[in-house]
Amino acid sequence: MTANSKFIDYINEALEKSKETVLSHLFFTYQGIPYPVTMCTSETFKALDAFEARSDDIVLASYPKCGSNWILHIISELMFADSKQKYDYPEFPVLECGDPEKYQRMKQFPSPRILATHLHYDKLPGSIFKNKAKILVIFRNPKDTAVSFFHFHNDVPDIPSYGSWDDFFRQFMKGQVSWGSYFDFAINWNKHLDDENVMFILYEDLRENLATGIKRIAEFFGFSPSGEQIQTISARSTFHVMRAKSQETHGAMGPFLFRKGEVGDWKNLFSETQNQEMDEKFKECLAGTALGTKLKYNSYCQP
Repeated sequence: MTANSKFIDYINEALEKSKETVLSHLFFTYQGIPYPVTMCTSETFKALDAFEARSDDIVLASYPKCGSNWILHIISELMFADSKQKYDYPEFPVLECGDPEKYQRMKQFPSPRILATHLHYDKLPGSIFKNKAKILVIFRNPKDTAVSFFHFHNDVPDIPSYGSWDDFFRQFMKGQVSWGSYFDFAINWNKHLDDENVMFILYEDLRENLATGIKRIAEFFGFSPSGEQIQTISARSTFHVMRAKSQETHGAMGPFLFRKGEVGDWKNLFSETQNQEMDEKFKECLAGTALGTKLKYNSYCQP
């Protein structure tokens, strides 16, 4: 990513809008889900319905704060290893963010295009399924996701912040945060994890064995890096390396996007009551499901 890329320009624009926005006016609702007014518009969502996906589009789906920027970097590195051409983002890569005209501009972009999204499966444009684009779904345990989301709001200077962690936790559990409920997102995607052209990857597994995760991602999207290239990409994609370069790659927001990346950071904020409340919510929504098993909740979400 170049320093003057659309990626950084878009982030800076969103931060400017955020300065004028109080928390109570941060969201608008589209088809039952809250989205941030600083990044999304109903006009863009309407235009998205007619978006024409290609069969070689690379779709990366995740709930916010589950590692999408990390995966974007890994995919860019795999593309560079494959073609020796650096992938430069001609638009902000989150599909549903930006102005309604972006989809017309995207028709001119060379393949493959990287399309990140925080949308539910059934909110994606139909052309993604019709044209059989491959979708990588990234999940992270809900407790660390909630804590990371809270810090994002309360650490970035120009983004509306919450009065306290307790305030944020209440809103998170009700799904009154950007892109709505983690659990609704999970329930929606759970039905499709075994679909053709869909692959699941767990944030915590990537943290544990990055090279293995990169190899799986490469195979899924049809890249053929050598063992040496996988090791090189892995070395360039550790959390610490990405944090060190975050201002260069993501502008002023970089250090906040790559804050800690730890597994188990939730233990620093969750009260016993909050812990029990989320355990109950997990059981209610995901216990006994394929995704519930894949999330390894007992490994990552118990004290």
